[in-house]
Amino acid sequence: MSQVKTKQKTNRKEVNTMIEVARVYKVEKDESSLKAFVDIKVADAVLIKGIRVMAKKDGGLFAAMPSHLAGDGKYYDTVQFLTPEAKTELQEVVLAAYEA
Repeated sequence: MSQVKTKQKTNRKEVNTMIEVARVYKVEKDESSLKAFVDIKVADAVLIKGIRVMAKKDGGLFAAMPSHLAGDGKYYDTVQFLTPEAKTELQEVVLAAYEA
């Protein structure tokens, strides 16, 4: 089993080379917390559309994953991260593209 864990860790280190921003569409409304929509390509094999760059109430920015409205009236993310490192890396790539 230790060989499998080592292999997984090696693959996770390569996440930053697998994420590429395909499109950034900035929203021009000052009063809105929505700042942009971003589409990304993962490993030139998967396109994730509709990531939102949002303003926090305390002044920072974060990337919100695409979501859908469920029957219970709540919104649920359609993209789930399997590791915190992958989520952090995606956040950094999306925010860097927005600020560029």
